[in-house]
Amino acid sequence: MKYQLLLPLLYLLACDTPDPTTTPPNHTTTEDPPYIVFVTGDEEYRSEESMRMLADLAKRELGARVRVCYAIDSTGIIDPNRNDHIEGLAALDSADLMVLFTRWRNLPKEESDHITRYADSGKPMVGFRTTTHAFKILEDSSRHHLNNDWPTEVFGQQWIVHHGHFDDGAYPLTRVSINAENAEHPILTGVDTFRAYSWLYHVDGGDWTLNAPADTRLLTGHSLKSKQETAGKLDEYPMTQPLAWTKTHTGAAGEPARVFFTTLGHPYDFKNENMRRLALNGIYWALERESEIADIASVRPVQAYEPNNSGFGQRFKPNVEPRRY
Repeated sequence: MKYQLLLPLLYLLACDTPDPTTTPPNHTTTEDPPYIVFVTGDEEYRSEESMRMLADLAKRELGARVRVCYAIDSTGIIDPNRNDHIEGLAALDSADLMVLFTRWRNLPKEESDHITRYADSGKPMVGFRTTTHAFKILEDSSRHHLNNDWPTEVFGQQWIVHHGHFDDGAYPLTRVSINAENAEHPILTGVDTFRAYSWLYHVDGGDWTLNAPADTRLLTGHSLKSKQETAGKLDEYPMTQPLAWTKTHTGAAGEPARVFFTTLGHPYDFKNENMRRLALNGIYWALERESEIADIASVRPVQAYEPNNSGFGQRFKPNVEPRRY
């Protein structure tokens, strides 16, 4: 019994112990480091793991100050299944960059306001996968626009449909290719074609149009297996879709903001060097630091990155406390 009680503590210690085999020395110093706030809260894709890994990379490579906000339970333990609270969102009020990876959060107004005020501020943003449906506000009709209209306006599209769950995490389901006309974009520096575990989201075609200019679309995804094909719906939902893009969002402050978004985000995607490079490059670009992208020394995780597979229920790692930077 005593060994069972020790397991959660041993796990936490293991999670926060640097792995010397994957941690090159920090090569970046800056007198005025950017402050990046990563907002997590999804019950399917382990954003609490991937964004912590990405925050560590941004801290090491960019010299950034970082904060990761999590959905937590009443005891202070990370609980992605709690959809009505994310700790620490006030940090966005002083952030230089918001990185958002949430899914259908029914946040109270005092919490969602931190996110929407940031989006209106003219400061840059990066978003991943389920941020197309970042919110699911149920009762407050004055905020129902956050469910669909807000992600479409800010990041480019709302949730529509995807090409299907198949043996989640067993094999890659999407072929990722680079748009040749934008191959020289700084965000694609060091990024090669690869296969992703994320099943492809529909964002453009049929009755839907991606709210991002065609000449800013960086990656294309092709679904390798599709329930839409089986259902005979490819006219509505083609198997080839934009997968990553940039856009400009001008909010209430009237100031244009750089936005980078990708519908990739399966936890196993981030095991791939190309995905980590894409994500980190997107952060640099959003901060208007694209001239420094070529100087990135490494995208190897600072600590061993072995995420749980995606899925609902209790598939996240239990008894994990937020990391304090």
